[in-house]
Amino acid sequence: MKTNVCSTSIGRVRAASSATILHADLDAFYASVEQLLDPTLSGQPIAVGGGVVLAASYEARAYGVRGGMSSWRARQLCPSIEFVSGHFHEYQRLGDAVMAVFYDFTPLVERISIDEGFLDVAGAVHLFGSPRSIAVSIRERVRDEIGLPVSVGVARTKHLAKVASQVAKPDGLVVVEPEDERAFLDPLPVGLIWGVGRVTEEILHQAGIDTIGQLSATDSSILEHLVGKASGAKLGSLSVNIDPRRVGRSQGAKSVGAQSALGPRLPTPGLVRETLGYLADRVAARLRAANQAGKTISVRVRFAHLQSVTRSLTLPAPVSATLTLAEVATQPADAAISDHPNERKITLLAVSVSNLSNENSLQLELPLCPDGDDAERRPGSETGAARWGADRSVDAIRKKFGRAAVGYAGILLSDAHRVPEEFRELAEHPLPE
Repeated sequence: MKTNVCSTSIGRVRAASSATILHADLDAFYASVEQLLDPTLSGQPIAVGGGVVLAASYEARAYGVRGGMSSWRARQLCPSIEFVSGHFHEYQRLGDAVMAVFYDFTPLVERISIDEGFLDVAGAVHLFGSPRSIAVSIRERVRDEIGLPVSVGVARTKHLAKVASQVAKPDGLVVVEPEDERAFLDPLPVGLIWGVGRVTEEILHQAGIDTIGQLSATDSSILEHLVGKASGAKLGSLSVNIDPRRVGRSQGAKSVGAQSALGPRLPTPGLVRETLGYLADRVAARLRAANQAGKTISVRVRFAHLQSVTRSLTLPAPVSATLTLAEVATQPADAAISDHPNERKITLLAVSVSNLSNENSLQLELPLCPDGDDAERRPGSETGAARWGADRSVDAIRKKFGRAAVGYAGILLSDAHRVPEEFRELAEHPLPE
């Protein structure tokens, strides 16, 4: 186990607020659950998945095995690796159990994925001791009661708490006091900043910016030139730990979305249509499962040079039909791509639906509205009603026989199904409190 409390004396004025925000992140969660369920796998290099590595244990990571890697490459790097199929219901159950432990210490818990969350313990110190003591207790309880390792970072801001938890991995605790923030951050690699992916990290590396300290010393105009105005301003702020976001209670989803990493790929009409169809199928099914529909459809396109562009379209009536969502999504997607003719390749497409409302039943239209071009978009039209009924039949069959049992041919036969739907749903479903 790793425990580190930054307490160096560097002569800085103590910040007005104290380190009361925790970021708790379960270590190698999916692989750790498999090792918990089957003790013979404990300490062994394992991977969850089949043709593709969905998650790898730390023992496998030591050989260079990473999520998203093909199974043949993983076996090349680690001949002794054992692949296991995922126990998706156990992931959800155990993830919920860990969150229940968090709530025993504070009501201010913000769950950001199935296996991680933020806690604000400022109001709990009079009951449970210092933030560090609370973090120690949480780690002990999660280990003793649930059997999983969890790393915790404690800091003054959400961003720094998350960075600290990554430094604490595996199975550790790092506390960063306000007066030690820069001494802690400056030597760390820029890749630890929240939101810096491989592409951004490589761009910064090419510019000679490898550490967070170097990033904080870089002029804002240079950062904006490298990664864009919005991203440059955000990275500059985070590099000096300016992060005003507070921990908020987990709430029901205000939107439902899904995304697919592609590339880099040429944005051919076929690729865009196929990917949007696949994403629409996932989003629409989740809307219907929650008896929801939405008016605003947003599409995000990420280009090869990092820039992400979002275009939205708001309909007169909320929709939840798979085909309708797929068809509507092509309009903002095409607009985003055509507005950037100099960007030859895209790396990601995402679809989300917001402006949600309940949809427990379908209100049919009176036969007074002309069909027109928008008939397919109107849920109560003849076409819309047929799609509404077909989708619910698909949902019923999938519920009984599995998602792959039935679906639209263009979606089922596409090559987008590289990751099991259960795995995607764990990451994308609105999570219970």
